[in-house]
Amino acid sequence: APSLTGMGNWSQSPVWCESSGRLSFVLLFPFVLQNLIDEQLSKKEHLYLLSFGTSPSALWPNPVKVNKSILQEAKQWVQMLQPRGGSNLLQALRKALMKKELNSLVVIIGSCPDQSPEILSDYILQCTLGRNLVFQTITYKCSNHMPLAVVRNFAEGIRGYYHCYTLVSEVSLCDFFSLGFTGEWIYISAEFTKLSLSSFLPKPPKHESPLKIKIPNFLTRTSADWLKTYGLKAKKLSLYQILAPNAFSPTEEFIPILQKTVSSTLHEKVMMQFEWYDGSVKNIHVDPPLLYDYQLSSIIQMYERRIEWLSISSRRIWGTVCEKRVVILVDISVTNSMYIIHIQHSLRLLLEEQLPNKDCFNIIAFGSIVESWRPEMVPLTQENLQSAWRWVLSLNCKGSRNVLGAVRKAVEVDFKEKYKFNSQGIYIFTGGVPDQEMPIVSAYIAETCSGCDLKIHVCLFHISELDMDSTIPARYANRTDTASAYKEVTQASNGRFHWFGDTGIFESDDISVISLEMEKAINYSQKCALLVASLKNQCGNQAESPPAPKEDPKVAKEKSQPRKLCCPKPTSLSLARMV
Repeated sequence: APSLTGMGNWSQSPVWCESSGRLSFVLLFPFVLQNLIDEQLSKKEHLYLLSFGTSPSALWPNPVKVNKSILQEAKQWVQMLQPRGGSNLLQALRKALMKKELNSLVVIIGSCPDQSPEILSDYILQCTLGRNLVFQTITYKCSNHMPLAVVRNFAEGIRGYYHCYTLVSEVSLCDFFSLGFTGEWIYISAEFTKLSLSSFLPKPPKHESPLKIKIPNFLTRTSADWLKTYGLKAKKLSLYQILAPNAFSPTEEFIPILQKTVSSTLHEKVMMQFEWYDGSVKNIHVDPPLLYDYQLSSIIQMYERRIEWLSISSRRIWGTVCEKRVVILVDISVTNSMYIIHIQHSLRLLLEEQLPNKDCFNIIAFGSIVESWRPEMVPLTQENLQSAWRWVLSLNCKGSRNVLGAVRKAVEVDFKEKYKFNSQGIYIFTGGVPDQEMPIVSAYIAETCSGCDLKIHVCLFHISELDMDSTIPARYANRTDTASAYKEVTQASNGRFHWFGDTGIFESDDISVISLEMEKAINYSQKCALLVASLKNQCGNQAESPPAPKEDPKVAKEKSQPRKLCCPKPTSLSLARMV
């Protein structure tokens, strides 16, 4: 109940509860009011309870002295409250301010009153002129019907207090403000305003404890670089590499001895026509034993393990941080206020798991103003990692999103000697579009990264769509347009893009490259199976075709017998024979 009202030690208090039709009552609300009665109102001398919707309704005609039976009656009244009508606060004020014996008023509302704050303020000031009356307004954010600005203006107009809280379990404190200059309530409010919003947000276990640094015992590589060793082509497992020794291009040549052009023919029993990777057609000599041994299941499993490895721990948030000289740019704009603990935890995982084997590093935080942990990059040691973590814990979200300013600071200060070193990277960790136009940012990055080994990567974290009650950033785009804009940035520097949210990874260049290689392996397996099946089909069709009809043996025998020669006719002797 103290978190509900923060009431002081006033002796006589009326409490009004709005029950308008615009307010959706929840089961927790009557329970909270009962706690208020037990813990705070029970200590008052007199009490006057009134609910209002379109019209006010009081529990008692006049303020009553507090005792056990009165408190029990008040709790039963709370249980019977139901939404009704509008929110006619002015009429409720008229009825309550007639009770001159009261010295404090507490109003609990959940939606905008029917009257404007100016009208209500003028009426209260006129009615309380010459009276020492303390006025306090409490609002609970069951919906967006009660903007904080309305309560603030109302409280400022009557020099009173206001307190705002939410019934949503994820946020323990929505807002806490107070106006005035004296009393215990003012002192408590001042203490609360000194605390940052992150003090009220839920934190992981041992969030602020020192880092537990784990030095990687392997070389971190991008997926594109990893495939140069473990890809299908590197392993000589491409289907075209397997078929190449037995692949022949169809030819057509002129044969001089025949005096004509002859085309190559296909031996149908052992050869098939197959479309090659360049779109041409090859005559393939199919070797079934070789194709039966062409199994890609093991390499597909290896790719699946790689994707699983990329989807856990800090790699789920940052992808793979591969460069030896690294600068991290962290978005701490005011729109990320509710996510500052998540941002800090993400940086903790990065410092513990991926940065310990780098050469040097720095962290730059940017809102409207750009601030860095160190003036420039420092060598990576365990002491520097712990110091960087303590600095990250002190970050608070404020301002807009000056991405270009942060990139310029990193390039012109940390990487001022970028042409002398290799393996350099900037990682932008952000949740929205920058203050500057994207073509300007992309043009600067393209010019900066040309001629040197410096890549700029983007880790985009998805936050819920903009709540119009919250602070509106300098520039806004939906999540799809934001992702497209940052893809242009990474393409300008040959960097990588990584996009994730609370449900997992939405898009990652590292994972996409592996997925494409897996699809290629599956496609090769399907083509290989189709090739073998086609050959079997073709051979089966030839075996089932009817043989050529044989000739009758008798006819063949007659044809094979030699013909009988007739005797020559007798002739007379020629002159030559007679000589």
